[in-house]
Amino acid sequence: MTVVLDTRDDFTLANFRRVCYGGEAVRLGEQARRALAAAGRVRTAPGEAGAASARAVPAAAAPAGAPAVQAPSDEKIRALFEPGSYEVVPHDNMRRVIARRLVEAKLTIPHFYLTLDCNIGKLLAGREEINALAPKDKEGKPAYKLSVNDFVIKALALALQRVPEANVTWTEGAMLKHKRSDIGVAVSIPGGLITPVVRHAETKSLSVISNEMKDFAARARARRLKPEEYQGGTSAVSNLGMYGVKDFAAVINPPHATILAVGAGEERAVVRDGKIEAQWMMSVTLSTDHRAVDGALGAQLLGAFRALIENPVLMVV
Repeated sequence: MTVVLDTRDDFTLANFRRVCYGGEAVRLGEQARRALAAAGRVRTAPGEAGAASARAVPAAAAPAGAPAVQAPSDEKIRALFEPGSYEVVPHDNMRRVIARRLVEAKLTIPHFYLTLDCNIGKLLAGREEINALAPKDKEGKPAYKLSVNDFVIKALALALQRVPEANVTWTEGAMLKHKRSDIGVAVSIPGGLITPVVRHAETKSLSVISNEMKDFAARARARRLKPEEYQGGTSAVSNLGMYGVKDFAAVINPPHATILAVGAGEERAVVRDGKIEAQWMMSVTLSTDHRAVDGALGAQLLGAFRALIENPVLMVV
């Protein structure tokens, strides 16, 4: 098999035009060419019009079942199913954007995952007491009703302030170190999801965060959010605990370098001082962009989050 490498462009996804075999062009950058040359897989030769090029040295065939670079066509996929056994539902614009951004995130961001369990016994007790003491209007409607997710948003925002090296965004030229904790929160809506951003979450009270999220969720489902309300942010939260999901790993939403996936709170048997006790526990998984947040740094951030979520009084000090 012969592969021709065109190195006229820098190695970015935007310049990764196509990957073909049988002598057709594969556009790669100088960085990729040097890496392949160092591995003894290519040799360089003058290209047409003075452009650098390389031709692969014959090597062993790719392992059987190796994933194709390009997804199969619609026709090939449909051929796997009996005609009339399915309904064709065209993609709307939202689903196309979601698909494009998820593929972009997984192809361009080296994901790294960290998981730990949090004891939320104090949080649940405090939440119940705070909600019971919430002032009510004439109709008896409380001024706020805190959810577990409100505590999660606040805890992540404060944790990013405690570990500012993790409150960053990767760019090719430099690291953007954020001064604020703007937390995006994944909200499920018909046909997809959207991530409104709680700005300055580290400075807001739990009741303000709670009411802001309720407003965001209502307007998101009505598709009335403004672009500035769901663009940007420095990190994000995705919570599937209300569906009974124990734990999962979320896909990072660019330009973020982290996202926290939150599972269900549940009673579990926990060993303490040699005794088995029933404790309310919640599993969380931090996905990090390994270019910006290494494993140890991600562990520090997750540890700061756990300290806050297990001792919610620290969020109001």
